[in-house]
Amino acid sequence: MAAGTPNLHGGPDGHAVLFYRDAGELAGRVSTYLLEAIRAGGVAVVIATPAHRDAIAGELARAGADVTADHVADRYLALDAFETMDQFMVADWPNAASFWLTVSPLVRQAAETGTPVHVFGEMVALLWDFGQVNAAIEVEAMWNELSAQYPFSLLCAYPAKSVGDRQHQDALAEVCRVHAAVLGGLPGEAGRA
Repeated sequence: MAAGTPNLHGGPDGHAVLFYRDAGELAGRVSTYLLEAIRAGGVAVVIATPAHRDAIAGELARAGADVTADHVADRYLALDAFETMDQFMVADWPNAASFWLTVSPLVRQAAETGTPVHVFGEMVALLWDFGQVNAAIEVEAMWNELSAQYPFSLLCAYPAKSVGDRQHQDALAEVCRVHAAVLGGLPGEAGRA
């Protein structure tokens, strides 16, 4: 797939994963993806750490989409990944009902606009980094279930260095399997998209 925006549509076919090398690559790729929805009059949802939310907002502003401007702010929702996870994690495992209660209202409200909805999330990467690899894969599956109910596309992202170790090769294969597209190349590949 080309280095630009993933061509994603609603449903499980609209769920891509990005393996990125550094924060600059993450902010650039995610902002390009979100900008597509914003320019089409759609909704962009970001569920990320404060540093990544700031970097993405900065890239969007440089591209002409200031997320604090009135004409964009009402179509841009930025949430803290840790706070969002706290609402559905129970004893280090994602609770399906709590995930649904936390995330589905956001996606449903955005989807009701009838415009493109692009969601970026890094909660799964945080779980992976905390050693909760199976919980991350479960959250990926929950996103796929949600995508069967509402039209949106989802871009997840993992730092390539976090997921590239031999210990988690099977888990990495499962992460790739639950996504319709893999961007940035698999960790450890010599050539990157």
